[in-house]
Amino acid sequence: MKRLVISCLATLAFSAGFAQTIDELKAEQAAKKDSINAIQGRVDALQSQIDAFPGWKIGAFGTIGANLSKFNNWYSQGTPNNSSGNIGVTVNAYANLDKEKFFWKNSANINLQWVKLDDKDDPTDNEGFDGTTDVFNIVSLYGYKLNKNFAISALGEYRTSIINNFNDPGYLDLGVGATWTPIADMVVVIHPLNYNFVFADNDAAYESSAGAKIVVDYTKKIGAINFKTNFSTFQSYEDGDLSNWTWINSFGYTLWKGIGLGFEFGLRSNKQEALGNALAQTPVPTPTPTLGNIDNDLQSYYLFGLNYSF
Repeated sequence: MKRLVISCLATLAFSAGFAQTIDELKAEQAAKKDSINAIQGRVDALQSQIDAFPGWKIGAFGTIGANLSKFNNWYSQGTPNNSSGNIGVTVNAYANLDKEKFFWKNSANINLQWVKLDDKDDPTDNEGFDGTTDVFNIVSLYGYKLNKNFAISALGEYRTSIINNFNDPGYLDLGVGATWTPIADMVVVIHPLNYNFVFADNDAAYESSAGAKIVVDYTKKIGAINFKTNFSTFQSYEDGDLSNWTWINSFGYTLWKGIGLGFEFGLRSNKQEALGNALAQTPVPTPTPTLGNIDNDLQSYYLFGLNYSF
């Protein structure tokens, strides 16, 4: 009986001591977490002071998405012997100079994707990758500051595709006007004097014109999150069918040593591109498509995959 009592007392004492040890460890862990948060707060405050200094600020982040597969004798599907794949890459980069009297902001967005479906039982099919999503856009904005939030500015923007149809079409906007910077990392460009140069082999679908250029860009890095949204539109003074707009959004979340998850999606409306695509069909649809009767469907793309920032 005494042994049983002694065993119970020992068990209770061990449990109490173990619980006390757990509580002490948790308390010590909480104190260290508070210390880490305090240190990180001081580091972030110093980084904010560094970012506030005028000078070049350079950065980039991108996303890679890939899916590869191969089937041998998988008879339940229509092509039992095939290899397929989907590869996509996006890059968002910027280089900005901010001085007391002027600024110069430069950015680039590239999104390229390739797909393939190689039917091993069909010797006539394409065995390689074909380009699908194909976005290339560079912007350069110079502004002379009138005050903290307003500047007289000049902008050049070039956009095209580079995998299959480089500069066919290609768009070059050159214009002057004003730039508004209401908050840090946000730029609103309003250029009523702008000319939209359009380069293409098919003159029946594409036409250059004068108009107004509006760009809204917001690029931000908050801890492990990179975010960029860019809306660019050209409104033609000559014909509304010559107007166009593009909206691209990019997200990146860093998990470990610059590697994380990324997502990008884009929307575009361009009636000239819709007409160019229709005229390139074989046979050409009837009645013959024109800017006046073509259906201008909304263009879109998205990419999700691994992300790397530096």
